[in-house]
Amino acid sequence: MSMSPTDTLYGKIVTILGGSGFVGKHLAQELLERGARVRIASRHPEKAFSIKALGDLGTVQFARCDVTKPDSLAAVLTGSDAVVNLVGAFKGKLDDIQGEGVGAIAAAAKASGAASFVHVSAIGADAGSDVAYARTKADGEAAALAAFPEATIVRPAVIFAPDDQFVMMFGRMMSALPVLPIFAPEAKLQPVFVDDVAAAIANAAGDPFAFGGKTFELAGPEVVTMRGLNARIARAENREPGFIELSDSLGGLIAALPFTPISTDQYKLLKAGSVASGAAPGLEDLGVTPRPLGLFLERWVTQFRKHGRFGAKHPSAA
Repeated sequence: MSMSPTDTLYGKIVTILGGSGFVGKHLAQELLERGARVRIASRHPEKAFSIKALGDLGTVQFARCDVTKPDSLAAVLTGSDAVVNLVGAFKGKLDDIQGEGVGAIAAAAKASGAASFVHVSAIGADAGSDVAYARTKADGEAAALAAFPEATIVRPAVIFAPDDQFVMMFGRMMSALPVLPIFAPEAKLQPVFVDDVAAAIANAAGDPFAFGGKTFELAGPEVVTMRGLNARIARAENREPGFIELSDSLGGLIAALPFTPISTDQYKLLKAGSVASGAAPGLEDLGVTPRPLGLFLERWVTQFRKHGRFGAKHPSAA
């Protein structure tokens, strides 16, 4: 559950950079429920037009923005009381998007007069990593704090939701394929619910005096391996697919090939896992009690069962 929310953000303008993406849509709903006025800034804001129906008249704005262009940033951040940066990528000009370029974003937020700036990084950010994604995530954290010392950094683990592209992707694949490979079967994950992440970000944005200048790891209440996660999804779907657990050498070879579902860098990140280190405060320190995947999984994957919600609840009952 989130903290008592309404007074700290009520009537405030919160600009969400990268707000047309997966997390942005959930965060916008959280902010609107708290009475905030939300500005969705993105290269493709039209992807988030469905958010408009969630707010009252005049509480949702859309702005086209490229975070690598200073003039574009200054325009969309004007008048912001709080700024949340969700912009990130796995490929492209990562240093400009989520590395040193985050310093320019933070500086623009500071220049706009925003009282709070929340930068969304990732568990696994590592300045010494040979994976560009992890390295630039760490560089972005440092750049954000250098330009906006009162910034709050949050590092989510793998995020799950009914509209995610991780848990639900596996669920969809199991409904279509009799045999599935499992990359890095021993890799450990600590998946976190998207609405818990949204509540944590909103709490941080609403109280920079309590949370500014700090880094938080946002992880769920349980650790599961890739093998265990796939098994849980299969049970929830009442399916018994054949799993092929890939060795490190075979998984790495497949990831190196073109047109495969995972890249070499993504495979390295998966093998490294997505688990809180314990060295930083977590969701509870941001006033949020994390909810486990099991609270939602069976309901969400009903759509992938044979005959949907009318299908047998357990394989033995079929």
